[in-house]
Amino acid sequence: MVRARSEERRADILRATLEVIAERGYRGASLNSVAERVGLTQQGLLHYFPTKEALLVAVLEERDRWDTSGGRDREGWRLDLLDSLVEYNAMRPGIVQTFSALLGESVTEGHPAREFFTARYAQVRANMADVLRLEYGERLPGGLTPERAAPLLTAVMDGLQYQWLLDPSAVDMPGAFRDFLRLLAGSTTTGKPGDA
Repeated sequence: MVRARSEERRADILRATLEVIAERGYRGASLNSVAERVGLTQQGLLHYFPTKEALLVAVLEERDRWDTSGGRDREGWRLDLLDSLVEYNAMRPGIVQTFSALLGESVTEGHPAREFFTARYAQVRANMADVLRLEYGERLPGGLTPERAAPLLTAVMDGLQYQWLLDPSAVDMPGAFRDFLRLLAGSTTTGKPGDA
């Protein structure tokens, strides 16, 4: 019972942290502001997360767990599941905004999320290469290897998120991603990947 309550409190803290970061950015978010949202003192918050950096990494790891919920781990992705992930992200702008803000901030020297994102992107590129290899074999229709196309696939997913966050009425993120998948396949037809 105590463990369940502790896990529930941790989950509340992570949700509150996402909200605060979405509103103020990582640098503008304070432990005190997160603690106030969940009815704790700053000292009480430090019982769960000993530093702001530890809290940030926990938030990022939790966001990745949400993306891979439903029993899908990154090693099990297929192109149609990536399409579903983009659609899912279009339904949760707050999470996407927080992730994008942290990603943008993390490129600065000494940012506490830099190591997390560097390792995450190395893993994502490897996973995207596996996804592409599963779909196309050792060469995509345009001639690229899965390893050469993986950074492009990753860049399109993240780049679409930024454009969509800035102007959601002008950017159909799921539709644009499906268009990119058709480009990868060497197809000019409309519809979802795999549609005739």
